[in-house]
Amino acid sequence: MSICRRETMSHGHSHGPCSEHAHEHKDPERGTMFSLYTKIHIDRVECLNEVREGSGKEVFKPWENRLDIDKFVESDGDEELLFNIPFTGNVKLKGIVVIGGEDDTHPAAMKLYKNRPHMTFDEARLQPDQEFEMQPDRTGDIDYNVKVAKFNSVYHLSVYFPRNFGADTTKVFYIGLRGEFTQVQRDGIVITAYETQANPADHKTNLMDNVSHEVR
Repeated sequence: MSICRRETMSHGHSHGPCSEHAHEHKDPERGTMFSLYTKIHIDRVECLNEVREGSGKEVFKPWENRLDIDKFVESDGDEELLFNIPFTGNVKLKGIVVIGGEDDTHPAAMKLYKNRPHMTFDEARLQPDQEFEMQPDRTGDIDYNVKVAKFNSVYHLSVYFPRNFGADTTKVFYIGLRGEFTQVQRDGIVITAYETQANPADHKTNLMDNVSHEVR
């Protein structure tokens, strides 16, 4: 399991297990890293076992709204929640943040599946592409690092929470996705490619070399 926890030092850098070059990001900047929610086919998102229909879609929201406790999803009758998340293009997934519920309602485990649309709970018993043992996170400090080589060209992501820390039901307030997005036409021609990151200028040259034109 690979986890990045942001730890602020007096000089503004972060010293943790993620990377020797990791930096502490202020909220507005870090929020740009988790903007893949804008590339989700939100009307097609499925959340299995939610108490209130449609509530699962509400956890995909802007970083600055991640602490909004009015919008959340709660499981119905047991601990399990399963999200089916279709994207509007291809994603290279790099990380995921999950803000869970209070006390023991926070998810305790997470399993990720690549490109398996309309997954069911029966299918979620299959071997995941990656899985994590989770820690309670109420503010979005923990970034679970995804195996990028395995999560290339993701057009659909399934996120399965099989259990929590002992409560009858599971609550999730926010799911943030970090990575690169590529918009493709139906014939497969790339028309936009960019990375959601804190400082786009760092990769300006690469972007200009590889992008035909920008789609807003």
